[in-house]
Amino acid sequence: MRILVSFAFIITFGATARSATQPADSSLTEFLRAGDHAFARFDNQGAWEAYSKAVALDSSNYHALWKLVRAYVDVGYAAQGEQQGRDYFTATRLARRCAKLYPDSVESHFFLAVALGRMALKVGGKRKIELSKEIKAEAERTLALDPRHDGAMHVLGRWNYELANLSWVLRAFAKVLYGGVPPGGNKEARAWFEKALAVVPNSPAHHLWLGETFIKLKQYPLARQHLQICLRLPDLFWDDGINKKQAERALQEIAGKE
Repeated sequence: MRILVSFAFIITFGATARSATQPADSSLTEFLRAGDHAFARFDNQGAWEAYSKAVALDSSNYHALWKLVRAYVDVGYAAQGEQQGRDYFTATRLARRCAKLYPDSVESHFFLAVALGRMALKVGGKRKIELSKEIKAEAERTLALDPRHDGAMHVLGRWNYELANLSWVLRAFAKVLYGGVPPGGNKEARAWFEKALAVVPNSPAHHLWLGETFIKLKQYPLARQHLQICLRLPDLFWDDGINKKQAERALQEIAGKE
């Protein structure tokens, strides 16, 4: 329902905006500012509404597009059932448009990788493997444009982590599709999460997933160290509360392991 409302709003708002007394570019700036304020308050719905209005005014604006992609990914993460899939699909479609319009822009490629990554976690079978190649390519494109982009480093860490821990069923799919599982492993995941932490050392998400990777590597003292740091750090993003709950569960699972 949210997507249908969004499209209806874009049509009606676009029709009335031309008759408004306030200049369109001024309104666009205000909508972007409102979205940024909502995002900073961890108000995903408010950010989505504001950025949707910004895109309604200018569907080719770089900042409006990539921030609306981010908003769709965020509201989708909190959504349930089919709505989540629709949000991720819309995020991917908008991200592709942004990357096509601005091929040399960092955030368009990064949030395309993120949107695809969220879709990959939701789908199963060969589609997950098919998406993995594009996720990796978009994250690498992000780093080519910004070598210190910790988000892209984190995506590559998750990419390697997920591939390293595929079920035997997915490994069978990969063998049929590509002749084997694409390269990836927990050691590579560890390296990428460590690189991300070198850029942003106070990220709960980076510490969580480095801790999870150390668990896979059976290095439990290091895993415990990073999971505990995750719990102590202040939240940087709205989903860090979710990350901390995952860290708590992981600590319970490795209790007593050395």
